[in-house]
Amino acid sequence: MHRPSLTLLAASLMLASGLVCAKDAATTIPASAVQTAVQLRSKAMHDDTAYKVVEGLTTEVGARLAGGTNDQRARDWMVAKFKALGFDKVYTEPVTYPLWVRRSEHGAIVAPFPQPLALIALGYSPGTPQGGLTAEVVQFANLDALKAADPASVKGKIVYIGERMQRHKDGMDYPRIGSAIRVAGPVMAQEKGAAGFLLRSAGTDADSRTPHTGVTGFRDPAKAIPAAALSNPDADQLERVLAHGQPVTVKLDLDCGVEGQYTGANVIGEITGSKYPDQVIPIGGHLDSWDPGTGAIDDGAGVAIAVGAAKLIHDLPQRPDRTIRVIAFANEEMGLWGGRAYADKHAADVGKFQLGTESDFGAGPVWRMTASVKPEARGAIEQIAKVLAPIGVNYDPKQPGGGGSDLSQMHGKGMAALTLTQDGTHYFDWHHTANDTLDKIDPKELAQNVAVYAVFSYMAAQANGDFGSAPGAFAHDGAED
Repeated sequence: MHRPSLTLLAASLMLASGLVCAKDAATTIPASAVQTAVQLRSKAMHDDTAYKVVEGLTTEVGARLAGGTNDQRARDWMVAKFKALGFDKVYTEPVTYPLWVRRSEHGAIVAPFPQPLALIALGYSPGTPQGGLTAEVVQFANLDALKAADPASVKGKIVYIGERMQRHKDGMDYPRIGSAIRVAGPVMAQEKGAAGFLLRSAGTDADSRTPHTGVTGFRDPAKAIPAAALSNPDADQLERVLAHGQPVTVKLDLDCGVEGQYTGANVIGEITGSKYPDQVIPIGGHLDSWDPGTGAIDDGAGVAIAVGAAKLIHDLPQRPDRTIRVIAFANEEMGLWGGRAYADKHAADVGKFQLGTESDFGAGPVWRMTASVKPEARGAIEQIAKVLAPIGVNYDPKQPGGGGSDLSQMHGKGMAALTLTQDGTHYFDWHHTANDTLDKIDPKELAQNVAVYAVFSYMAAQANGDFGSAPGAFAHDGAED
């Protein structure tokens, strides 16, 4: 009779007793969970919970500027909604950040052809001096041109960058043109001695005189200069005036700025796992929005998608094996403050975060899934992909997943993550404008998003094995920000 070695015997006993986690074992999803996920997918496509959530948030609360008059109202509303929908646990975690206030903004071409400009102040911009700021405009084609400029050509002037975004399904122009110019441009202009900064709005609409706001890269109010975005037609008009070859003078009158600190909160609702309650599937969106519109696509939709998906899982006959955690993050818009605070607080427990992602790209249908998971979990991701394929989601195994905006911070700590890319062809027509309103959301497309989130969340919760979350596990994937 063959007698196993003491080493093998000890290892077998440790595995049997749960003292060893088979980290290298393949992660799989049981057939019963796949079958339930198919049922969830079908039900979600006809469920209106998410639409009711975003309708209520945008109607009963409206715009949700971080630290603004609706900040506390939005948090109270979210807590009440989680409780009304039957979430097992509802709580908040504090988030402190600079309080930026907007009161008014005006601008005009003073010379050589006087006329008003449609513009909006950018986040962390200071106000202009009493009586406004009047200065000559110096134009640059793009960020690289400003970077190469002689500071003497910029000193005391208003820098203007007019590079234009184009529509793309994946929104590729926003990180490389729109937000890059808006975030880095004002800081670069200030460092070269500029008096102010203007950019063509980070948006893809061409015929609306509705400017797009957004955050700048300023972090020290003492070093910030007035900064604003022009609507696309007004940027065109300024460029036509500049093309005449005469000095062009613009007046900015901005009443805004940082006024101390504010403490808000991430609002969290959970569906408690029945088998591994301390292991979580984190999903969510950010509760704050910019102030011109009602924050429907950015990001009331994301919060609603996560809530709708979790509610469908809640309504199953049995609780999922792992906890579904929905996070409505605070102040994403002015620097991922909620996401950073959350990641800092929970970094030590990153190994308990099974697989997560956040929805923050509107309400268009999800068309692509990418993942950052351990190699042994790729088969489970493929199982998820097969359930999502019939509703138009393609899996790209060659690209990493980043977790979305706020949850990119947990991914950076080592959380296994997906990216569920929505169709953003028209997202930047309305993004950060007064046109970010409920009518931009198609209920059927929103329901498709809910189906995607319900399927992945449930299947990840029921998986036999993990997806590789561990401190520093995905340090080289490049978290989204």
